[in-house]
Amino acid sequence: MRLVIQRVTQASVTIDGSLHSEIGAGLMVLVGVAEGDTEADVAWLVGKTAALRIFDDEAGVMNRSVMDVGGEVLAVSQFTLNASTKKGNRPSYIHAAGHSLAIPLYEAYCAQLQAAMGREVKQGVFGANMQVALVNDGPVTIIIDSRLRE
Repeated sequence: MRLVIQRVTQASVTIDGSLHSEIGAGLMVLVGVAEGDTEADVAWLVGKTAALRIFDDEAGVMNRSVMDVGGEVLAVSQFTLNASTKKGNRPSYIHAAGHSLAIPLYEAYCAQLQAAMGREVKQGVFGANMQVALVNDGPVTIIIDSRLRE
């Protein structure tokens, strides 16, 4: 699984012209599930997301997590994170997981993160055409790949 985590002052998802989800300060997380990903990947990424110290402390040092600052989280499924661009100019999504794997793992990530944080994790809609808006704070953008953890 791959995550793109952005520290934001606000973020939202609009579908068919209607606001679906929005958050204030916190994390915008794009979630990409690949073939072969497992619940172990979910658990590891949940721990990383909840504890990632990318918010400033009193000294202006990135030393606090989203939990420490009481921030919100918006998680959006994003199969294109698994694009291969090795050949040609049109990305290949052959490594992206199909719905039967991707939906349960995306939903597990959101549910486990919500349990770990003790507050709601807002979501997009899997497979929908979404317009995602955000204000990246910093900017701070972190990419985490569960296959690179060892």
